[in-house]
Amino acid sequence: MLRVLENPLYYLDNFQDVLSWIATRYADLLSVEETQFIAQFGALPLPSRALFVRLVMRKGCLFRASKLNYPEIGDTRAAALPLLATGWVVADPVISLEELFDLLLKAEIAQAFDLAAPLRVARKAEQLEALREQHADDQAFSAWYPACTDVLYRIGMQPLCDRLRLIYFGNYHQDWSEFVLSDLGVYQYEKVEFSPQSRGFRTRQDIEHYEVLHQCRERYNDSAPADEVLRELAALPLPPENTWLASRRDKLTFQIAQHLEKCQDWPAAYRAYADCRYPGARGRAIRVLEKDEQPQAAYDRLTIALAAPESEAEQQLLLRMAPRLRRKLGHAKQAASAAASVERIDLLLPHPEQACYVEIVVRQHLSHDDAPVYYVENTLINSLFGLLCWPAIFKAIPGAFFHPFHRGPADLHSADFYLRRSGDFSACLARLDDGSYQASIRATLAAKHGIASPFVSWEVLGDGLLDLALACIPAAHLKKAFERILLDIKSNRSGFPDLIQFWPQEQRYRMIEVKGPGDRLQDNQLRWIAYCARHAMPVSVCYLQWQAAA
Repeated sequence: MLRVLENPLYYLDNFQDVLSWIATRYADLLSVEETQFIAQFGALPLPSRALFVRLVMRKGCLFRASKLNYPEIGDTRAAALPLLATGWVVADPVISLEELFDLLLKAEIAQAFDLAAPLRVARKAEQLEALREQHADDQAFSAWYPACTDVLYRIGMQPLCDRLRLIYFGNYHQDWSEFVLSDLGVYQYEKVEFSPQSRGFRTRQDIEHYEVLHQCRERYNDSAPADEVLRELAALPLPPENTWLASRRDKLTFQIAQHLEKCQDWPAAYRAYADCRYPGARGRAIRVLEKDEQPQAAYDRLTIALAAPESEAEQQLLLRMAPRLRRKLGHAKQAASAAASVERIDLLLPHPEQACYVEIVVRQHLSHDDAPVYYVENTLINSLFGLLCWPAIFKAIPGAFFHPFHRGPADLHSADFYLRRSGDFSACLARLDDGSYQASIRATLAAKHGIASPFVSWEVLGDGLLDLALACIPAAHLKKAFERILLDIKSNRSGFPDLIQFWPQEQRYRMIEVKGPGDRLQDNQLRWIAYCARHAMPVSVCYLQWQAAA
């Protein structure tokens, strides 16, 4: 049950906490403007501070005084006066016709422009188009609508406040709602010890580079030319030791390269992939050369890559390309290595009367009282891993946690995530060897239930699933699965079979991947199935077909 926030100024307290946190931990990185803002904000009257935060947390930058009604603030026009004196808020700003239309109701538009029928009853979009040519110049709100007694405010500090939010969270996707949702109990976060040195940004240049990367992404999403964005990314002078920012740049470069590949601009796509260190870029560069009918160049690079594949995913892609390239180059055909056998289940079932996932249909068909089947997909094994390895995942090491709202460590997908915690993970996995893993998993479940985790799906662990999993899945199989997750967390957290079936009396299980009519196994599923088969972990692939209607 959600709690009710008793403090009506909760948002002001949260904002002030952020400013205090930043002033304590990032004082040496702040600009003069940011430092002055933090000092000035604390000196304002309480109603003015509350109103300012209300405006910052609302959408947009233009606000009519008549719409600012907050009982805990009182007279918002009086509260705005100190903000006007600072210049953080401007009254009666100059606005465009489009901005005016966003602020006014249809009746107000008709009055402001003395519209006659039929334009008076037309849609706002039609009214705007009709007035646009004769009202091209911007002007003050009061000049647009002289009969209105309302006051319009424009807040001009949004970019600065957004930058302070970036410094606090280390990203732009988290916002002020994190505080409220946490206070209400919607989200719970692991409590990690923070030292004054726990910071997301180490230098002012880190902050500036992050903002440039964010602006590049925004411009690209707004359809800026790909070559312009790529040149700006390549010119960004990131320090070699900042692998976190380099990874963000490489990710955006990779996404742009994917778009260029989709557009069949092979030369541009190849250049983007070749200049990118993001996982998978090298394999895609070779694939683009193949698509561009350059088999020799593609094969030369494939041979080098196969000698030291960066991941299972890249190796899979390269091995799929190799026979095609050899054939195009006239090379002798090589014998394919034998794949481990996987049980196949073929089902012919009547089509359900109501729309239903094929996984649910197969689960209902295969499940029995003495052999229940659960639809778990990627949740079960990841949850068991997250519970057993909780101390290692949430270890407070530099660069991992720097504010109280982390769902997981900030470096979760970094190449050295496991290496920096290898001893801690080894200690957790050792419990699978000495038999203490079940008690450890249950203890973590009891102590941490509901706390946000990048691995644990709390909602799936009920209905006896945890008990069956611990009773029927051998510790050796769990260890193999967990070791593979740690090899490549980003890729190997997905691709698990859809279903799992247990035989409690025999203390055994099997995983089942379900494929409906016309569906096929995805690459990450193929890799998990092959891994399970190599390590004698029982896995099946079920192919479902519908019976023809009578």
